[in-house]
Amino acid sequence: MSAGLDELRRTIEELSAAGDGADAAAAREAFGALRTALSEGTARAAEPAPDSTTGWRVNEWVKRGILLGFRYGSLADASMDHGRLTFFDKDTLPLKPLDLASGVRIVPGGSAVRDGAFLGRGVIAMPPMYVNIGAYVDEGTLIDSHALVGSCAQVGKRVHVSAAAQIGGVLEPIGAMPVIVEDDVLVGGNTGLYEGAVIKNRAVIGAGTVLTGSTPVYDLPHERILRPEPGAPLVVPEGAVVVPGARAVTVGAGRDWGLALATPVIVKYRDEKTDARTELEKWLR
Repeated sequence: MSAGLDELRRTIEELSAAGDGADAAAAREAFGALRTALSEGTARAAEPAPDSTTGWRVNEWVKRGILLGFRYGSLADASMDHGRLTFFDKDTLPLKPLDLASGVRIVPGGSAVRDGAFLGRGVIAMPPMYVNIGAYVDEGTLIDSHALVGSCAQVGKRVHVSAAAQIGGVLEPIGAMPVIVEDDVLVGGNTGLYEGAVIKNRAVIGAGTVLTGSTPVYDLPHERILRPEPGAPLVVPEGAVVVPGARAVTVGAGRDWGLALATPVIVKYRDEKTDARTELEKWLR
């Protein structure tokens, strides 16, 4: 961490600890500096940590700083098109300024990216999509129509976030891991990733799959059930191909009624046939 970021961290932690007694002007100034660092990618809500069981570490001070921006912002008119499209939001949370030099492709049609989100070069945003503050979207990733990248979510390189997929944000509790999607992952349409689930490199999450930080995943190839470690979220292994499944209810009325519960299932691990199908993604970029 640079000296400037370390000083900003200390300032944010002091302001956060002060609670309602914090100086509002100082809080707004600190949040403005944090928002710039997040936009540039020099500060992140979570970052790789090889020594961690999940491979990631939460930067709690960043999440505290984002909360300062919400707490000390004032409601302001954020309307567009000379007031014909009316919007109202905190004045501390403007849209991200982008230009051709950023190398980001935002297709016309109503997408929005809040300032304080990082978009790497070659990111493609298909309308309408939304990226919230604190999110990190790395180079070459495609965010498809009606997709959401929530606050503090971390998305790697060359990921395809398909239409209507939801990558949830985890801003609170402060110490909770945000959703992590590593490099070369395919996130299928209408997929939901929530509660700090960690999706490792090259995984394929089939359309309609829902994963949370506490979801058990049934790994058929290895004949095991993947569960979160105590105090840590679910980790989907590298190259896993996960699809929606179901498991029977075996006790009580659920058994008598023949009910089943939805559950994600790993049906295989990525192979040449899977890679050939996902290779089609390159033609969209």
